[in-house]
Amino acid sequence: MRKLRLVYCGTPAFAVPTLEALHAAGHEIALVMTQPDRPVGRKQTMTAPAVKVRAQQLGLSVAQPEKIRSNEALRQTLEQIAPDVMVVVAYGRILPEWMLKLPPLGCINLHGSLLPRHRGAAPIQWALATGDAITGNTTMLLDVGLDTGPILLQQAIPIQPEHTAVELFSLLASAGAPLMMETLSGLADGSIQPRPQDESQATIARLLEREDGRMDFASHTATELWNRWRGFQPWPGAFTTWEGKKLIVHRMERAEIAKESLPGRVMVEGERLFVACAAATWLEMEELQLEGRNRGTAAAFVRGFALSSGMRFGAVDSRSEG
Repeated sequence: MRKLRLVYCGTPAFAVPTLEALHAAGHEIALVMTQPDRPVGRKQTMTAPAVKVRAQQLGLSVAQPEKIRSNEALRQTLEQIAPDVMVVVAYGRILPEWMLKLPPLGCINLHGSLLPRHRGAAPIQWALATGDAITGNTTMLLDVGLDTGPILLQQAIPIQPEHTAVELFSLLASAGAPLMMETLSGLADGSIQPRPQDESQATIARLLEREDGRMDFASHTATELWNRWRGFQPWPGAFTTWEGKKLIVHRMERAEIAKESLPGRVMVEGERLFVACAAATWLEMEELQLEGRNRGTAAAFVRGFALSSGMRFGAVDSRSEG
């Protein structure tokens, strides 16, 4: 394969395997662009992006521009580098038109979905949350739109029941690295021809918000809530309320119960805890954490708070009804 001169744009851990693969293959990575260090956690500790950490370990030059659209110094730097191609993996910013036009082979993006499904910032999370059976990776030529550019290559990956977003992130990141290598090889020798996306099949995977984790038992079935919990790991997770306090559900599973009940109503069987959802479906709560308390099993929660059937999660008054 022809060795290319490139600029790499990426930020989180998802982008690290592709960076490592490019470096191992002997491509000339003239510059790594990543987001600035950000404060993280309760103590707001300044933390470097995963791509910056790995790039420095590999001895690569790193730039962390706050702005890119009207950054003349950055533009001059990139023009002097004159890359054959720019590789973009979860960089976190839409590239300006001048940058898209700079490299002869274009700006090539690795996106964690089978485009045009799940365009946007959170494709892996929403693939799980919407109950998709299959997801995958797409390499594409970036244009001025949001994940709207022509498709180069795709790979399909089945979603297993045990997958949460944490496992799927790792799986897609690892699988995406060789896909990018194959893409660059095909572009360099002309064997890959870009093809337009089918706009009629496009969906948007918007950025997650804290409220996405709130469990709406009346509007969602048990399977829908279970899928959302899988997709929203580690953030915003899944939570409801109990006696006015936030109740985080760390682990749950769908339950086969042939019984109708008011959504959110609790059913206790021994030390097992079930909650009614929409369409007469049920979830079993397995691991919970009440605001201000430690994480623990559902059995411990039932014992500690003397839970009984008829109480409700997510209600203003959670006491037993009827």
